[in-house]
Amino acid sequence: MSKLGTLGARLHHGEVGYDFVKNRKIWYGISILITITAILGLAVRGLHMGIEFQGGAVFTTPKNMSASVSQAETWAEEASGHDAIVQKLGDGSLRIQISGTDTQKSDQIKEDLSKDLDVPAEKINADLVGPSWGDQIANKAWQGLGIFMVLVVIYLAIAFEWRMALAAFVALIHDITITVGIYALVGFEVTPGTVIGLLTILGYSLYDTVVVFDSLKEQTKDITKQTRWTYAEIANRSINSTLVRSINTTVVALLPVAGLLFIGGGFLGAGMLNDISLSLFVGLAAGAYSSIFIATPLVADLKEAEPQMKALKKRVLAKRAQAAAKGEPADSAVAEGSYAEDGADGGDEPDDAAPAVVGPRNQPASRGRGRGRPSGKRR
Repeated sequence: MSKLGTLGARLHHGEVGYDFVKNRKIWYGISILITITAILGLAVRGLHMGIEFQGGAVFTTPKNMSASVSQAETWAEEASGHDAIVQKLGDGSLRIQISGTDTQKSDQIKEDLSKDLDVPAEKINADLVGPSWGDQIANKAWQGLGIFMVLVVIYLAIAFEWRMALAAFVALIHDITITVGIYALVGFEVTPGTVIGLLTILGYSLYDTVVVFDSLKEQTKDITKQTRWTYAEIANRSINSTLVRSINTTVVALLPVAGLLFIGGGFLGAGMLNDISLSLFVGLAAGAYSSIFIATPLVADLKEAEPQMKALKKRVLAKRAQAAAKGEPADSAVAEGSYAEDGADGGDEPDDAAPAVVGPRNQPASRGRGRGRPSGKRR
């Protein structure tokens, strides 16, 4: 843990780092490949919508049923003529969910199930959802998601700028597409819990993205008044300085969600936890990935397309070329530069106001060190 803390401090101060922005084409390619796979899974398999969205009936039997899940599923499908999902609850009762069935046939389905399960019909609890109500729930869910996206883009455009808002929007679409595609591939049922999970993971994804954007905004203030770094280099510095924080928050959030998904839903058989836990697990991982590998590199691409940033990049590269021609190491030339030394660019900021470069920084030795000091111990 101490080594991780030391690494985080070194990343924050720019002593070590990884060039995420330089390798952005690799991350873009990986994201495009995953997104295409998710879209194909969604197109081929489709989403298994719950009764809350398409209507249907849920029958709950008494406790300690002797019938197995597979037997009850077969009887429910024969009685209704539709696909059925059967879950065995902790008290031994069965939860039989039949989607798409007409609510008017529920009484007949209930009678057939009571005969097959050898249970009095009055002891089987039936919850009915009409198709019109299911459509209304689905429309409300999409409206809520759309309003959330619009408000997020507006807020980011005001708090930062439109390029960062656009990059965050692309990252959110990336996270939603991957999560929904995996839902289709796995075949889990989509319920209102799934929608809640989607909104939750979008918040987590935005949290990591906004942290990086805030650091980037602070470090790129008056960026055109210096010739030390390009916008892409400072963007990369911002990612590295917040990298350990993003990893820590993501891992801490994933641990309880993994418990719900793999232990609660898998080993304990609490299938009702799968709808929300899967969306949270996939979405949290995708959100952490997109905030590091998609959002900030995309902002760097959009910003460096501006004429001012293009001119800045030319000045930075020209200064480094001059330093190389004089035989000075490139990293030393960059590290010893400052806003104050770039008087031609109009900068008057102190040296410690400039953001640190990613990579080891060579500190120049003090020229007056040791002068006039007598040998031996100081008194």
